[in-house]
Amino acid sequence: MPRPENPATGADDATLSPASEPTDSPWLRILGRSAAGGAATAVLIAAAALLAASPAAGLSVLFGAALVMVFFGISLLIGHFTGRTNPSGALGLFVVTYAIKVVGFGAVLFLFGTPDWLDRTWFFWGALATVIVWQVAEVVAFSRLRTPLYDDPPGPTTDSPASRRPEGH
Repeated sequence: MPRPENPATGADDATLSPASEPTDSPWLRILGRSAAGGAATAVLIAAAALLAASPAAGLSVLFGAALVMVFFGISLLIGHFTGRTNPSGALGLFVVTYAIKVVGFGAVLFLFGTPDWLDRTWFFWGALATVIVWQVAEVVAFSRLRTPLYDDPPGPTTDSPASRRPEGH
């Protein structure tokens, strides 16, 4: 039974959590989390390569990881800058940017060739591990975004007493 000092009128407004707002621009946060995960992975594998093989193997891991991080980071930066002005056009820019990056990185690798110091095996493992960790971090960060699906108009809702019609009308 409610007491007069605690009426049964609902929860006190001071104890209610406010409704969450949508994330303003998530791209830089996603970039930071993905880059941190990729960098940590690269450093661990580079240390293992340094101890197990040679300094060149450690540098090869870092070089492979850096290429992966630049490749994926460009997309998130484009999302950050275009998401503010044209959110619906960001997906199209991602596709165009991806094609340019694949051709561009392929051209750079073809024109410059493989450096003499590069250990291909350690380069491969460093790049592969960075891709996997980057993608996992990106998916986790995207899954935690607060994206509004509907733009509810302000005012009374259809469930409020003011919006209900008397029966029979």
